[in-house]
Amino acid sequence: MTQNANVAEFVRNSARDYPTQVAIIDADRTLTWADLDAEVDAFACGLLQRGLHAGERVAGLLGNSVDFVIAYFGILRAGLVAVPLNPAYTAPEIALLIADSGARLLFVDEGAAATANAATASLAACEVIVKGSRPWVEILSTGAQRVLAEQATPTNALALLLFTAGTSGRPKGAMLTHGALRANVEMIRSLQSPPAVQHSDIVLLVLPMFHVYGLNAVLDLAAAAGATCVVLDRFDPVGSLEVITRHGVTTVAGAPGMYQAWSQVPDARSALASVRLFTSGGSPLPVRVFEDFVTATGKEIFEGYGMTETAPVVATTLVSGTPKPGSVGRPVPGVQVRLVLDDGVDTGFDADEGDPGEMWVRGSSVFSGYWPDGAGGPDSDGWFRSGDIAFFDDDGDLHIVDRRREVILVSGFNVYPREIEAAIDSMDAVAEVAVIGVPDDLTGESVTALVVVVPGRRLSVSEVAVHCAERLARFKCPSVIRIVDALPHSATGKVAKGRLHEVYGDE
Repeated sequence: MTQNANVAEFVRNSARDYPTQVAIIDADRTLTWADLDAEVDAFACGLLQRGLHAGERVAGLLGNSVDFVIAYFGILRAGLVAVPLNPAYTAPEIALLIADSGARLLFVDEGAAATANAATASLAACEVIVKGSRPWVEILSTGAQRVLAEQATPTNALALLLFTAGTSGRPKGAMLTHGALRANVEMIRSLQSPPAVQHSDIVLLVLPMFHVYGLNAVLDLAAAAGATCVVLDRFDPVGSLEVITRHGVTTVAGAPGMYQAWSQVPDARSALASVRLFTSGGSPLPVRVFEDFVTATGKEIFEGYGMTETAPVVATTLVSGTPKPGSVGRPVPGVQVRLVLDDGVDTGFDADEGDPGEMWVRGSSVFSGYWPDGAGGPDSDGWFRSGDIAFFDDDGDLHIVDRRREVILVSGFNVYPREIEAAIDSMDAVAEVAVIGVPDDLTGESVTALVVVVPGRRLSVSEVAVHCAERLARFKCPSVIRIVDALPHSATGKVAKGRLHEVYGDE
């Protein structure tokens, strides 16, 4: 029989090997691996009984919960494609992504129902199902009457459609296969000094699961090992420490803002005593945050680098086994990294040793290109151009010099300046606008908008802020808005973004 490459097999195998071990703890709700496997089977059957066919897309606007886990693995087990969306998105943003993906169903938390209904009002092909509603319960209960026929999922079958960076400002759906997701999990699992994950681990899952970091590098990784996940829907510095202490959490995958916040909590050292491994990703970990955390807790953080398009981990200091402030470590086994001269000319020449270059990535965890036709994927030799600039130090460890040109990274989420510029530009009183990212210790980067007002018109910062809040998810909204007299321009008349920091500074 052909080996089943389906990512949901991680749950099946852990249910077989560790049926009575706790798989998920979500507040007062606990499921063993056997329980979870049965719920996933039921959900998959319920979806198929609704007439969905292999390869069709099913979207979700769900916060972190045991229900997200059941729905995600159920969608995959049914041979369908999961399209996780950020619950913070506005109706226009959701409508665009549902239309792009052609999703047949959209699962939503109760709090997002009105937004989801507004988004899909003109999309007859997409049905909204609210968590806990009668249709939701029917999917779980009707499916439970049947045993899902085992169908082997091929390695190259599409599993996930994750909307991510487009320098055009319009998000693009990165296509990740079951094979790519599983490959990255196995790469991470192969790291053993210290182990990235063990069967005995209790894993904190507070990173959003609609993001590839929380979804594949935490949830799928834990499922592959049969570890226990403690799920939190949002990060609260004090509340999360209480949860870590109560459940004896042993591994934490986090983002820089989490570590900075914990460093300020007086009893963090004792609360985190049970944790054997801290990892950070999503955005660069400032050296100062690393050092503050060591001072506050006595524990070091392993940093990694990845992208949605690489499912996600490319490199981590776990490879050498030594945390190294300012470095993201070495490529994980099975991933190759080239640094190619980034001189504005497409030469394909490798950068000189020690010099920065654009990171090109190759490996079985790399995506298949962007939805729907695979455009923008790896070249004929398998190399994907990340757009990020990095250099190798004398130890062979990577240092990221510059995150993708122009794209702003806020708490690990890609924010596209042109999308925000388009929103602000739609105001009658705006003559010109430029959006840039500035360093921010809490979120990695924050969004700054520089706005030029039409001569003779009046426009306030608060008016711009309200306009953005109505059209953009909260994390995309500028944290700083400045009304300025003029913007610097290049010889061709384009806004010279490279000079904005020089002209206006980083405040």
